Amino acid sequence: MKLPSPLIEGKLVRRYKRFLADVELADGSLVTAHTPNTGSMLQCAVPGHRVLISRSDNPKRKLAYTLELIEVAGFWVDTHTHRTNRVAEEALRGGAIAEFTNWQVTPEHAYGDSRIDFLLQQEQRQALVEVKNVTLLCDAQCACFPDAVTTRGQKHLRTLMDARRSGLRAAVLFVVQRGEATAFRPADSIDPEYGRLLRQAVSEGVEALAYRTCVSPTENFIDRRLPVLLD
Repeated sequence: MKLPSPLIEGKLVRRYKRFLADVELADGSLVTAHTPNTGSMLQCAVPGHRVLISRSDNPKRKLAYTLELIEVAGFWVDTHTHRTNRVAEEALRGGAIAEFTNWQVTPEHAYGDSRIDFLLQQEQRQALVEVKNVTLLCDAQCACFPDAVTTRGQKHLRTLMDARRSGLRAAVLFVVQRGEATAFRPADSIDPEYGRLLRQAVSEGVEALAYRTCVSPTENFIDRRLPVLLD
């Protein structure tokens, strides 16, 4: 999908209070940008990293700027978690997710006491797909999730297992935003319970899928599938 244009280059000074980031622009001025990411942004929110921000002219906004991309190890990383589902939806509708080609896509589906990102339908078949944004590497080339303990993510895995037991197809789709990643695994050292639940879910028939994106200053799209390592 296309990113906002134009984007403004700067240098990250600090990220704080979860949703705020101070950015130094090329002329030396300092602006505060909204950070649409509730995670730790470990490895990404590092002072000195090159960033791209957008500017809104909406007078009702408290902050005019939004943090869009951060450069990490020579690759642009999309940390804008609100955009991840749109990237995934575009890929699902366009056939870029090989496991779900030619399925009807409905965003935001209520199931039990959870809201799952997508309901997919193909004739009489239904599938629930939950999307997770991945910006962390656990080693030089292996992406991992989560970057902080996620009770919400744990709940989603339990919901997917419930759906699978009820006869629905269920999957968790890890959207990997690190261009150097060649595989994916759960971040057991950060959230061991999430890793345990993911392995249990897979053993019960929930599909764990990882797809890497190609991120540039102008667009973000699903590029290739990565192996999921659970051993």
